[in-house]
Amino acid sequence: MFALVTVTPLHWIGFIACVVVFLALDLGLFHRKAHTVGFKEALIWTAIWFALAMVFALGIRHVGTPRDSLEFITGYLIELSLSMDNVFVIALIFTYFRVPSEHQHRVLFWGILGALVMRGLLIGIGVALIDHLQWILYLFGAFIVYTGVKMFFVDTEVDPEKNKIIRLARKFFPVAPQFDGQKFFTQWNARRALTPLALVLLMVETTDLLFAFDSIPAIFAVTRDPFIVFTSNVFAILGLRSLYFVLAGAVEYFRYLKYGLALVLVFIGVKMLIDPHDSEHPRWFQADIPILLSLTIVAGIILVSILLSLIATWRERKTGKMHPADKGKE
Repeated sequence: MFALVTVTPLHWIGFIACVVVFLALDLGLFHRKAHTVGFKEALIWTAIWFALAMVFALGIRHVGTPRDSLEFITGYLIELSLSMDNVFVIALIFTYFRVPSEHQHRVLFWGILGALVMRGLLIGIGVALIDHLQWILYLFGAFIVYTGVKMFFVDTEVDPEKNKIIRLARKFFPVAPQFDGQKFFTQWNARRALTPLALVLLMVETTDLLFAFDSIPAIFAVTRDPFIVFTSNVFAILGLRSLYFVLAGAVEYFRYLKYGLALVLVFIGVKMLIDPHDSEHPRWFQADIPILLSLTIVAGIILVSILLSLIATWRERKTGKMHPADKGKE
């Protein structure tokens, strides 16, 4: 397993401590009072998180090597790209439950906090498996290719009635019919009950867990260094909240992004399948795709899919035609 030999437990502790401080400032200072996060505010925070990620990449270069820094940037870009699909699903969840805009940030905050814990555990399990069973990387690669192909042809649906966690929560806890501000628990019929906002949080958490099974194996195609895998995931997740408020109101403008993300998954899966993971037993189809080329391909696919989406929207507005996604908004 490749690792940054200069990374010590203090680096891990310091990074996690910084994340805790950022989250505490976010909830306790910047978003103490519930308010609707506007596009400008969200765009500023998105830029801040991206800038922090790039500064961290420079730090990785300082304690490691230029390749380590490129691996972090590539992993971060992959995780951030795949998070965009998560953003659109979260938008569907909020729409389904009719979550007031001023309460959405709180749900995302606690949802992302839970996602950090879950992904940390999954990354630890993944690193341990790969360390002892290198052949599992080929299984990960095949799974990622399958997921990418499936994403290309199957539309994502949100149906809480099919969510086993939601059904289990409703079975053991009463659920109040209305929101009670930002509270996840309330008093209803003289009993302590869950609010609809709590169900939304559970839905967001389980959705992210499903996405984690795609995104975490994908980054192992770039690096197997646990520090890079974990930190790139964390930065992508931390930027997910602001990214949501940037993109959620313009979902219809990114209609081809899903296909771009599907192609990214297929590329990453193929890369994982042909990478020479086991040098002792070489195969005729093995090829080591340079990390810089991987970064260029992933970034290129995402940018082209966004550009095609914007061009399609511009053409439809110019000709007066309306995309199916825009119907019903009149």
